[in-house]
Amino acid sequence: MPKRIAIIGAGPSGLAQLRAFQSAKQNGEDIPEIVCFEKQSDWGGLWNYTWRTGVDQYGEPVHGSMYRYLWSNGPKEGLEFADYSFEEHFGKQIASYPPRAVLFDYIQGRVEKAGVRDWIRFETAVRRVEFEDGKFSVTVKDLPADNEYTEVFDHVICASGHFSTPNVPEFPGFESFKGRVLHAHDFRDALEFKDQDILIVGTSYSAEDIGSQCWKYGAKSITVSHRTAAMGYDWPDSWSEVPLLTHVDGKTAHFKDGTSRDVDAVILCTGYQHHFPFMAEELRLKTANRLATADLYKGVAWVHNPALFYLGMQDQWFTFNMFDAQAWWVRDAIMSKIAMPSKDEMDADVADRVAREDAGEDDYDAIWYQGDYIKELIAETDYPSFDVEGACQAFKAWKGHKKKGIMTFRDNCYASVMTGSMAPIHHTPWVDALDDSLEVYLQN
Repeated sequence: MPKRIAIIGAGPSGLAQLRAFQSAKQNGEDIPEIVCFEKQSDWGGLWNYTWRTGVDQYGEPVHGSMYRYLWSNGPKEGLEFADYSFEEHFGKQIASYPPRAVLFDYIQGRVEKAGVRDWIRFETAVRRVEFEDGKFSVTVKDLPADNEYTEVFDHVICASGHFSTPNVPEFPGFESFKGRVLHAHDFRDALEFKDQDILIVGTSYSAEDIGSQCWKYGAKSITVSHRTAAMGYDWPDSWSEVPLLTHVDGKTAHFKDGTSRDVDAVILCTGYQHHFPFMAEELRLKTANRLATADLYKGVAWVHNPALFYLGMQDQWFTFNMFDAQAWWVRDAIMSKIAMPSKDEMDADVADRVAREDAGEDDYDAIWYQGDYIKELIAETDYPSFDVEGACQAFKAWKGHKKKGIMTFRDNCYASVMTGSMAPIHHTPWVDALDDSLEVYLQN
């Protein structure tokens, strides 16, 4: 009997895993039986936009944190698939910072070409994963049929992501605040906040980007409250950075430095939790959001039971092509092309990765750390080698462009590390590009 493999999630990480197995099959290899469980009605994970917040039509927590008008906040040259370039998909080179709809189209293009959709059971939520007698029992719910059932697998690959369960702090006065309080997870449309004074708590990428979106679409002012340090970019005149929020009194927000201001809405950009309630306790990953995840050999294999794998659980500079590197490695481990070492050796690998991350001094060290990680995984599989160093340099240039102009960095372009061709300058500066549809974007 062939091995049976359960993949949890059909977002970028899960789709990378499907493509990895399909690639082996295409090369004439015998692959295991693959079953991918996806809670949503379509693939793409966070890139599959939904207007819904809170719970979906089945009462399930809404997975999506995607909002309208999102554009890539890093150059596409750092995330391009090594086996499927943007030029192959679109028939031409496109600008370096695509909107959500363009990236979603690109992600879909590769898996449509691979023909893996039949491996996915959509609208199926994973309820419980347990391990006994050398096998995993996976209990799922067919949501439309309102029916739970259990199947047995040799391996489980958790690719459900870690940007869907919000980390929601509370500040005194929220219970009587006169405006709206929401987490970035539930943010959908910047136009909702037109002509309003907005308070953003946090300095993550979502704080930077949601604030920029609200400014672009007409918010009256943006105030960003930080716990440790301000982002420090050259923000527009209507934008200010203040120390941590202490409390809210009516519509007045008070900050640690004694200042205060009236605000109409509070958006909590305070990050996400690694949250896997469907995993039995002994299988559940518990880690901080960092480059060297806890308890994962090579960043993917659960050291306490290496028949279980987690994809994409790192803090991320690289995304799609890192998920690919991980997925190809996991595939080869499952197909016995890569030998798993002893528990002590796996623990030592984790400790070494943590120590090397801790030794890094700045973001540039972190970029190259993750680039080296990708090179390490690729060297052990047949994933197409690509210029990882060139992608790191694109990220370095991107950081410089952000420092130079936080509202103009998306107007820059870079050369593809896959094809070598230079991206064109987009036809409309980002601040003026209010229509981010696929059709308008591709008018280059």
